[in-house]
Amino acid sequence: MAILQPRSGGRYLDATVGMGGHAEALLIGSGPSGHLCGIDRDAEALDLARHRLGQFGDRVELLQGEFGMVGSIAVENGWGPFDGILFDLGLSSFQLDDASRGFSFTRDGPLDMRMDRQGGKKTAAELLAKLPEGEIADILWRYGEERWARRIASRIAAERRRRPFTSTAQLARLVAEAIPRAAWPRRIHVATRTFQALRIAVNDELGSLARGLQDAIGLLVPGGRICNISFHSLEDRIAKETLRGWARSEPPRVRLLTKRPIVPAESEIEANPRARSAKLRAAERLC
Repeated sequence: MAILQPRSGGRYLDATVGMGGHAEALLIGSGPSGHLCGIDRDAEALDLARHRLGQFGDRVELLQGEFGMVGSIAVENGWGPFDGILFDLGLSSFQLDDASRGFSFTRDGPLDMRMDRQGGKKTAAELLAKLPEGEIADILWRYGEERWARRIASRIAAERRRRPFTSTAQLARLVAEAIPRAAWPRRIHVATRTFQALRIAVNDELGSLARGLQDAIGLLVPGGRICNISFHSLEDRIAKETLRGWARSEPPRVRLLTKRPIVPAESEIEANPRARSAKLRAAERLC
């Protein structure tokens, strides 16, 4: 909020509204006449956000949509230009804690991982059933930076010949068996990188981010600010390179507000361990 500097009468876009936490803070900060537009691909999270933000009445507009399509969504609905735009990537605790969504390796549920369960994308189970072994290994290495990607992919290929993948517990157990016990990471669950990689692939998260950021710069007024919160090194790299590219263009399109990413303090990590990998980058639109 200190970077976005919400003010009365300002217009703001939350491209990943989730359950509405950031949106609520922006609406409070921009009271009494600020306006917020928000999108999220998860219909269930959006319903919770509508309930949370109902107190703000017509100062809020919420739509279901993918942040990679923020440009077309804005044009179709007459949104913008904006004084501030926020991307808060990754999963919400609401999604992670719901076993039926298939995101968690600690809670058994269907191997789904779609953020939009009505959107027609293939589930993680369908990807593991149909992709060649080499492509599975490539996903685990590229999106999860999993050093045991080939070994895990080989085990997946052998397992699916015996029975289909249907549950998160089944996949988590296979990953644990595929990686030598001595090589298990100390700070995270042994299946973290595999689950992360599959989730990113299922939802095309990196492609969506690249497209969304390119659209967002054109939706900012001069002096408007954009913030991006990443939880994965590949997401942070896209944000860093995109913002730096704009700052170094001729003429420059933005002024960088964060030469290095802002990370959570130890006290915040103690209160909320899921914040430990967060990185915030921001820039201000120039004329």
